[in-house]
Amino acid sequence: MKLTTEDRLKAEKKYQTDIRRKMKAVNTYDKSFEHGIRVLAKTLVDYDDVVQQFEDGGAEYIVEYTNKNGSTNKVKSPLYMAMEKLRDDILLYSRELGLTPAGLKKIKESVGGNKSGSKLEEALKKLGAG
Repeated sequence: MKLTTEDRLKAEKKYQTDIRRKMKAVNTYDKSFEHGIRVLAKTLVDYDDVVQQFEDGGAEYIVEYTNKNGSTNKVKSPLYMAMEKLRDDILLYSRELGLTPAGLKKIKESVGGNKSGSKLEEALKKLGAG
């Protein structure tokens, strides 16, 4: 079942609220990230929509494709390929917003946070300096 425009907008708003909440929980929220938040929310809704279409269509990962020469080959389902691309995009935007461990570390380092690295690295430095 394809989402109506109204349902999409509601889902996007819900995702935006959830993303902001998560960003605030890890102390990375800033108004300058609003565009990225909106794009990630839309991408999450697109992903939900494609997953639903994939499942409704029988969740086939491999489909037969007949090219213009009449040869039939087995290929990845276009819906599954769209899901893979959307997953990559979701991970990319989540990382940029500090919602993955690597993204969080990068943001904290860029604002002068934990420049020395992990707690283990800090402890080893203290032992070496002591």
